[in-house]
Amino acid sequence: MLIAGVDEVGRGPLVGDVVTAAVILDPANPIAGLTDSKKLSAKRREALAIEIREKALAWCVARATPAEIDDINIFQATMLAMSRAVEGLSLVPDVALIDGNKVPKLAMPARAIVKGDLLEPAIGAASILAKVARDAEMLALHQCYPQYGFDKHKGYPTAEHLAKLAELGPIDEHRRSFKPVRLALGLSA
Repeated sequence: MLIAGVDEVGRGPLVGDVVTAAVILDPANPIAGLTDSKKLSAKRREALAIEIREKALAWCVARATPAEIDDINIFQATMLAMSRAVEGLSLVPDVALIDGNKVPKLAMPARAIVKGDLLEPAIGAASILAKVARDAEMLALHQCYPQYGFDKHKGYPTAEHLAKLAELGPIDEHRRSFKPVRLALGLSA
């Protein structure tokens, strides 16, 4: 049975894509140390991401853009990105296991698992690929806009990010539907 693990990174930040991944692990080629990406150091995540991409039967990283988030809301954009990740797999899974408590519309049976990234290795693998991809996106954004400090806070609404947002205003990649960005634009919350 082909099992796809699915997870997301980036629902809470004020900037950038919400990034998802779907992974079908190879039972004959296990990967040690798969868990919630937040429990791992950046160096360990990077190493595991390489191993996942080499050993998994299939994997796909997908996203929903800030414009899509603003258009349909962060929850619906996350579901859309998860669907894109599963649809982008080179193999069709028999079942998809989704981290969390909601399931996107998929062509195969799916089940939500709260804290699935800790409980199911395929979801942990997806968590790692999504986190590595989103962190790389934030580092690239930092190269373009170093004054915002995206390399440190990764777009989350930290005191530093909120102060820079108020001082400098939003960039194109900011999510206009999020209250702190709306306030920085001078729009009603």
